[in-house]
Amino acid sequence: MIAWILVGGRLTPTPALAALPRPGLVVAADGGARHAAVLGVNIGAWVGDFDSSDDLNLDVPRTVYPRAKASTDAELAIALAREQGASELVILGAFGGRFDHTFALALGAVRLAQEGLKVTLHSGDERGYPLLPGQEIRLSGSPGQTFSVLAASDLSGLNIGGARWNLHEADVPLGSGLTVSNEFASHEGATGELTLGLRTGTALVTLLEPDF
Repeated sequence: MIAWILVGGRLTPTPALAALPRPGLVVAADGGARHAAVLGVNIGAWVGDFDSSDDLNLDVPRTVYPRAKASTDAELAIALAREQGASELVILGAFGGRFDHTFALALGAVRLAQEGLKVTLHSGDERGYPLLPGQEIRLSGSPGQTFSVLAASDLSGLNIGGARWNLHEADVPLGSGLTVSNEFASHEGATGELTLGLRTGTALVTLLEPDF
């Protein structure tokens, strides 16, 4: 089951956002509930400490937690979705807003992928996917579209194909700028498909949506 997790970052209406597969469950994390109207979905559950949603008055079942807690509101929403049987998570509003929350979501997405879940981070104008060792992922895009591979650990054996700057069996240190702001290939005959693989380490692949 696909679950949408609504969190409190930026959300920009774009064709990429509209093209997402519809969810079987929608869980809002505190102020992320305001995204439901833009997305045209009904919230099934609403969790958090409700310190960023005072202006929202929605007829949605709430689970209220104290502000002094050991998990973020997003983590609470994700835990609830997993309890309800979600095997794929699309975290909406994932980029923008507070850097600490964005950073935690990015690293958390990698951890969730290691636990066997399919995870997408999305804000309409930007999206992200965990990249784990031993897997190959294929992403469609437009010629010249910007993407980055953000090393969440030291990487070895990184392969990138279909890009302006391809790599073969590259080693990339944690936090390196080597793989930031690459582009989909735009030469004649380019397929518009990106392939990425990794021997060891973990990373997050992010894409900026083209002008819309």
